Amino acid sequence: MAAASTLKNMALCLTLVCLVCSAVVGAAYVVTVDPIAAAAQAKTTASIAAVLPEFSGTPEQGSVEWNGAKYNYYKADGAGYAIISSTSGFGGVLTLMVGVAEDGTIHNTTVLSHSETPGLGAKCTTDEHFMAQFQGFDPAVKSLSVKKDGGDLDAITASTITSRAYALAVSNAVAVFHQLTDGGQGNE
Repeated sequence: MAAASTLKNMALCLTLVCLVCSAVVGAAYVVTVDPIAAAAQAKTTASIAAVLPEFSGTPEQGSVEWNGAKYNYYKADGAGYAIISSTSGFGGVLTLMVGVAEDGTIHNTTVLSHSETPGLGAKCTTDEHFMAQFQGFDPAVKSLSVKKDGGDLDAITASTITSRAYALAVSNAVAVFHQLTDGGQGNE
């Protein structure tokens, strides 16, 4: 026997459906929140290890504001800083982790996230030549911009905008490093 189609019955039915759906979403959140946090922490730890020279201990996490934006960083004693830097690429936000050694040279970089065009700008994660030119790069001696703009970096073929964004993110991380080490400002 079907219930009569009244406003009261429809409201009751909709309320029950909403409660059940809310319970399912809440249960899914409770079940997945810890594994998601653990995976994010593992990704961060692996990224720090990839961009800095070998170090012992746990890096000290902090944040600093520079040029109107907040930058998170990890300081590893004896190795340098792993700085998270984001900028706009061709397809959207490009987020890098940049390892700056204590002497101010770039040890390495890694892409944390991007939305660049597959096969073009997305090559910033796979083009060995492009990524290798940042390893050991000394911004005190060379210019952190693409050759097309008078700098010392080769751009990814057909992806100048992404290459410029990558170089800008690295340059911003170097500026944050100098603020942390020369400016005396740290955690906020």
